[in-house]
Amino acid sequence: MSASEQRRAEWLDSGFWDRLDRLESSHRRIQSEHESAQRDLERLGFLEAGELREVWEHYCEVIADLDRTTAEIETLRMCAT
Repeated sequence: MSASEQRRAEWLDSGFWDRLDRLESSHRRIQSEHESAQRDLERLGFLEAGELREVWEHYCEVIADLDRTTAEIETLRMCAT
């Protein structure tokens, strides 16, 4: 049994931990995508409005996903306490 498994509360079922693991993995992936989108925005010079709008819309979608997964993680953690 790994150290992380030993730290997990025994009274929570494995379904909870599986869901938390998936959410945290998704959150890390979206955070990485956010950082990439942010770098893309910073790298932009003076592009045509359409190109800038496309990058901005992608950035906003990533932020929405990041906010959603963060809220789900916090909800799950609050239910566990």
